[in-house]
Amino acid sequence: MGNPLADWFLTNRGPLMNKWFHYFDIYDRHFARFRGRDIVMVEIGVYHGGSLGMWQSYFGPDAKLVGVDLNPRALKFAGAQVDILIGDQSDRGFLRELRARYPRIDVLLDDGGHAMHQQIATFEELFDAVAEDGVYMVEDTHTSYWPEFGGGLRAPGSFIEYAKRLADELNAWHVREWATTERSAFARSAWSLAFYDSIVAIEKRPKTAPAARLTGKLSFLALDE
Repeated sequence: MGNPLADWFLTNRGPLMNKWFHYFDIYDRHFARFRGRDIVMVEIGVYHGGSLGMWQSYFGPDAKLVGVDLNPRALKFAGAQVDILIGDQSDRGFLRELRARYPRIDVLLDDGGHAMHQQIATFEELFDAVAEDGVYMVEDTHTSYWPEFGGGLRAPGSFIEYAKRLADELNAWHVREWATTERSAFARSAWSLAFYDSIVAIEKRPKTAPAARLTGKLSFLALDE
């Protein structure tokens, strides 16, 4: 069975789309469970509007799509199923207004300006708005390696380096140097953090302190017994 997103893209005769082709398998891996559900998806970066049609086809008629873009021309794509918001994703005031308007976001896809300050500001303002079983995805993270976007290999201010630090928070219960109070909201809500070529995907699920258990019977005694 083919990937419905890739199939849609390859047969697209509507508005222009520009995607790295390997993204479609990543999208489907993380988004498939939302198909046919009453969800809110926020896509930052409307471009020429092609992906909005793809998401409508993929998620179905019960999904609410919210497109965010700097260009007022994107308003032409608004409709019964699609809301378009015009604003700058590096403007934290605008992001907070978006969050107030959509306090529960099931899927958030950051395909906006790809600059480090934009990706980090958007994550810091909107990650908590993503539902407790939702997905936060940042694409085109290869710009973390490009100086013109504020990145560079192991540049401390890049989104990739920022996300690497999130891996520590994901494992917060095992970090002996941290007190209980240092286990962040991210540590309590992020179930997984996946790195792909040019994509970072975070699956959410409420989390408490992990617990190890024993089951079954001993198969041998320790040497000193």
